[in-house]
Amino acid sequence: MGMSVHSQIMELHKRVAQDIVGQDKIVETLLIGILSNGNILVEGLPGLAKTRAIRSLANNIEGSFARIQFTPDIASTDIIGREVYYKAENDTTGAAGQYKFNQGPIFNNIVLADEVNRAPPRSQNALLEAMEERQVTAAGVSHKVPDLFMVMATMNPAGQEGTFPMPEAQMDRFLMHVHVSYPDEEAEANIIRLVREEMSQKEKNKKPVAKAERIVTKQETIFAARAEIDKIHVPEAVEKYIVDLIFCTRYPQRYTYELKSFIKVGASPRGSLALDRCARTHAWIRGRDHVTVDDVQAVINSVFRHRLIRGERAIEHRITVDDIVEDILEMVKVPAA
Repeated sequence: MGMSVHSQIMELHKRVAQDIVGQDKIVETLLIGILSNGNILVEGLPGLAKTRAIRSLANNIEGSFARIQFTPDIASTDIIGREVYYKAENDTTGAAGQYKFNQGPIFNNIVLADEVNRAPPRSQNALLEAMEERQVTAAGVSHKVPDLFMVMATMNPAGQEGTFPMPEAQMDRFLMHVHVSYPDEEAEANIIRLVREEMSQKEKNKKPVAKAERIVTKQETIFAARAEIDKIHVPEAVEKYIVDLIFCTRYPQRYTYELKSFIKVGASPRGSLALDRCARTHAWIRGRDHVTVDDVQAVINSVFRHRLIRGERAIEHRITVDDIVEDILEMVKVPAA
């Protein structure tokens, strides 16, 4: 008898985690992202294994991978592709004398959008439209992205030189926003050892490893896991708790006036859908057939982090969205078990 879908996904988790030492949060978020059919925004200083994490996930899943380096001069056609006219004399494609769409890097299964906030808004929009609509329109024709499709966008901390802020409405299109911080001392030492080992392995066998030797998770396994996640039950009390958390962000004055002064704009309906979906995926990963309050609380920061817009008072007092979420979790009544 073969391995269950759950065991296969746990194997994938283990393989990616071995490559990324000390960043368990990003590994789990990427897994929740691909199983929830959503896109992930990752923020953190350069050099904190963000690129390594998505590359590792892509290496361990059957499918194609592309990295798009966002720069101030990137054009939307560099992301989505362009119409190209083929002249008769140098044509080998059978498209002589006509325009043909040449697909851009967005047409891959897993796409790393590196330093997305270094690009001007127009180029950001091209990426976000593909993420949201799951298609790209060029010269009036729609082109679909693959069925298995996930974008992980990395973002430099806001305020760094040469960054364009991403509009809040656009940020909402990301399922989760994870913040990567420095690893602890033990993990730092393990990273040094891991990279040292990799370097010496590379020196030993200069010949590349044959593809067949690698274990890869098939796309069907991801789709099968999603079908199982769809069946995860959300008890009525937990559903009410999700709604209460969302409404606390929209009507904070019902709780305290201090909270109202911290929140300028609350979570949109996309926020409640994301909270429900991520909590169900989290429960499935933990091997449960129903969602608990713990699942909701485990994913709420990543779901709310880019959806709550802070009020002036919060900005003035350096109160982060994570601080506000902590207050919300204390104020909203937890359903009895």
